[in-house]
Amino acid sequence: MFTIGDFANLGRVSVRMLRHYDAIGLLRPARVDAFSGYRYYTAAQLSRLNRVLALKELGFTLQQVQLMIDEKVDAAELRGMLRMRRAQLAAQVADDHARLARVDARLRMIEIEGHMDTGDVILKSTPALRVVELSAPASSYDGPDIGPAISPLYPQLMERMEAAGVQMTGAPIAYYLPAPHAPGDESITVHAAFPVAGDPPVNADFDIVDLPAVEHAATMVHHGPMNEAFRTGQLIAQWIDDNGYRTVGHGYAREIYLDCPPGELDKWVTELQVAVTPGVEQA
Repeated sequence: MFTIGDFANLGRVSVRMLRHYDAIGLLRPARVDAFSGYRYYTAAQLSRLNRVLALKELGFTLQQVQLMIDEKVDAAELRGMLRMRRAQLAAQVADDHARLARVDARLRMIEIEGHMDTGDVILKSTPALRVVELSAPASSYDGPDIGPAISPLYPQLMERMEAAGVQMTGAPIAYYLPAPHAPGDESITVHAAFPVAGDPPVNADFDIVDLPAVEHAATMVHHGPMNEAFRTGQLIAQWIDDNGYRTVGHGYAREIYLDCPPGELDKWVTELQVAVTPGVEQA
């Protein structure tokens, strides 16, 4: 048997925690000395302690933990629950890292306010373009909403194009349109597209769309992950303001993915195109 101090060290918990577990009946000592009141534990009790700590890490209250342990939750069930919790925590960590990256990008934009270099913005026209595409809803034009909606569409579209014998003739394109919605709803429709030539089969499992020519587009090449594309978008916005233009439509940028090495988001090269028209809109 082990004293409470030794058992606490072996289980990597505090003596105070073990005393609390004893007080609420969650983990009783194997023996309590009748004269000294010293608590003693056995090595076999480490199994119960591990289950208590595992279930606690899953977010259950101590009262719920006691009920579950007394109902004999077996090791297989615990492993399944822990794997599920691990996946949840991993997703949370990934979300936190992405959020930190977005905060850092915003901070960099704040630091260069008043010193924005819009010299790389180019005004040009874009020709009409026939594309095949798939679309999906997104709850807003915010990057974290767009990414999960549009990313799965490209591999699906490529598979369907291959099945239909259709070849792409240019770089992948993404464009965005407002979705029908109630006032205050910011949902949009994302479109993942590939340029094609000729007449694809009309019965293929994708949409065929003719994108109209754009007479004036303020364009700029963005280097890096798309969750930081707002930086380039803001430079385009500054150029539009400085040069007496206004946006056409809703101001959504069309994205032309010029180079997208898999797994290397920092090396992505994307052209952003915002349709504009001369003349500042009068209030």
